[in-house]
Amino acid sequence: MSKILFVDDEERFRTSLAKRLRARGYDVVDVGSGEEAIRRVRQDGDIDIAVLDLRMPGMDGIQTLRELRAFNPAIQAVMLTGHGSLESAKEAGRLEAFKYLQKPCEVEELAAVLDEAKEEVGYARARHEMVHRPEERATTLRWFLGSHNSRPLFIVLGVVFFCALTIPNPPRRLVELVGAPKTPTTAQTISGFESADPIMGYASYRDMSAGQNIAGYYSGKNKLDRDVVEADGSHAKVPLSPEQVARRAMVVLATLVVAALFWATGAVPVAVTTIFVAASLYFFGIFRPDGVAQAFAKDAVLFIFGVLAMSKAVTRTGLDRRIGLLLLAPARNLALFLLVFMPLLSVSCGFFSEHALVAFTMPLFVMVYASALRSTGLKRDRNLMVLLALALCYAANTGGPGSPAAGGRNAIMVGILADYGVAPTFGQWVKYGLPLVPVMSFAVGLYFLFFLRRKVAVPKLDIAAEVKRAAEKIGPMTRSEYITGAVLLLVVVLWITESGSLGMGGPVLLGLVLLNVFRVLSWKDMQSIHWEVVMLYAGATAIGAGLAATGAALFAADRFVSILPDFMRGGSGLAIASSLFTGVATNFMSDGATVAAIGPITVPMATVAHVHPWMVGFATAFASSYAHMLIIGTPSNALAYAMAKDPNTGEQLVTLADFFKHGFFVLLISFTVLWLWAILGYWLWMGFPAV
Repeated sequence: MSKILFVDDEERFRTSLAKRLRARGYDVVDVGSGEEAIRRVRQDGDIDIAVLDLRMPGMDGIQTLRELRAFNPAIQAVMLTGHGSLESAKEAGRLEAFKYLQKPCEVEELAAVLDEAKEEVGYARARHEMVHRPEERATTLRWFLGSHNSRPLFIVLGVVFFCALTIPNPPRRLVELVGAPKTPTTAQTISGFESADPIMGYASYRDMSAGQNIAGYYSGKNKLDRDVVEADGSHAKVPLSPEQVARRAMVVLATLVVAALFWATGAVPVAVTTIFVAASLYFFGIFRPDGVAQAFAKDAVLFIFGVLAMSKAVTRTGLDRRIGLLLLAPARNLALFLLVFMPLLSVSCGFFSEHALVAFTMPLFVMVYASALRSTGLKRDRNLMVLLALALCYAANTGGPGSPAAGGRNAIMVGILADYGVAPTFGQWVKYGLPLVPVMSFAVGLYFLFFLRRKVAVPKLDIAAEVKRAAEKIGPMTRSEYITGAVLLLVVVLWITESGSLGMGGPVLLGLVLLNVFRVLSWKDMQSIHWEVVMLYAGATAIGAGLAATGAALFAADRFVSILPDFMRGGSGLAIASSLFTGVATNFMSDGATVAAIGPITVPMATVAHVHPWMVGFATAFASSYAHMLIIGTPSNALAYAMAKDPNTGEQLVTLADFFKHGFFVLLISFTVLWLWAILGYWLWMGFPAV
């Protein structure tokens, strides 16, 4: 039960009311001044609610509340005074006082307010990342298990995993890979699997010189060469040894394992995990300081920041409701939403940016969630938001195989196949990829319909009608909506036509500048975005950069290939094995980095095994879309997570655990449909052209 601090200089009134509250079961501490109140809050971390007299000698109620918030920002304050005024009420409002009551008041009225305040305490603690209430530490075990953002058990496990991976000598195979020189062997001269260049899967393989090894390239590229004084007094640059680079690779792998553990369990705040990633890259010398900064400042990070900020303008102007009328017309109920709208969205994501569609659709779902609660009288329905947000993410992800335009991962695979002279045309890719998209999305929709729909508290939900009612409330389009719509259209056109040169971040940054110039969006609006998600994705891209640069990704792919049984080294088995490894890896790395690391290994294996390169190449690229388990896997997940908050309380409704739990099952469904419907299904029926 929340402990209540009662602060009033009138002793008789204070003690009498405190006694009556205790008789009703409240844990009340009463003091006579603001100074005493501050001392008690500093000593007792379990005080959640303060009842404050506005007019007191010395520190008044407003000053006391300001000081209390410095020590406990989540404390809920009930301002109780006989000298109320409009000005004091406004000041209390600026400090986010929970309630403003006139004194004297009935104990029943105060008790009702305190009960409401107790409910708000949980939301406030979550917003301010405050954990471990003293009553939750009743046993050592409960303390060790902890709560969200502070789980000592998983923190200790993270330390153990990190030490276990970094203290021993690096694996011999890893040292061999980073020390092996690049050979001129090409796909056309391969006569057997063992003759293929073992480091062909290194992300920067094409930039390496013949005879150069990964250790030398990594050292020179990142300016990590050691300055050595020769016997004659001259200075020479000596690259890191293969053993030194292998140790750095193991550090990056350990960082990945620990970060994934922390992100999945909520052991520490998400942003703190990102800071840990940065510290690891700095202190273990993975990159030089400027290189660490560059690893974080990727185009995808700027894209996420820009889209989160732009979505503020779309939501504030009401343009999201106009867009919703067009997109959500078929969604008359949750079944149609999952089985009709989501497959249509998936097909759209096969040709347009799935990240953009998620960014501009998710605010609609937040609005639908709020409207549904108002119409049913419910205060909260977390399962509804989980269903809406995750279904949107997974529908967007499953659209990835649709065409080469669906994402950079597909363009990378086209480039790899082009190196072997067998690149498919746009139409050929669509022929083999598009039939997979609606079937996959429909299967995912069935999962949510059967396993999550029954947990939704809202009895009936007509999404299309909710969006239509919301759009009708705001009347005709305004100047701000027209400007926002024009800027949005410009950004989308630039994404489609100029993403090769401007990336995904450039157009959206331009859009933010224009929205500020036309005074639709302010800097204060941009500051209020979910920066934790931006930091999280920055940390994920930095890990991906480290995995690629040190050869850690190559080592992981090599180990996977080495354990494949013979029956999976040819035909459909090789395609299934490639998709399995890719689908798992893409949940921890960016999709592009995954294809860049795995594709150059699997495609040559297909050539050696006399399997059509398209079968393995498509399987690898398609599975890189299935980043369902962690929000770091794709910007779509990160964007939906950032927006999936209760619009009234600010509570984070969709958690990392939701992604991990449901994403695991959706990943299994994705593999099943890919293998049975595509690889062992219509691909065999359609066949592949001769090469």
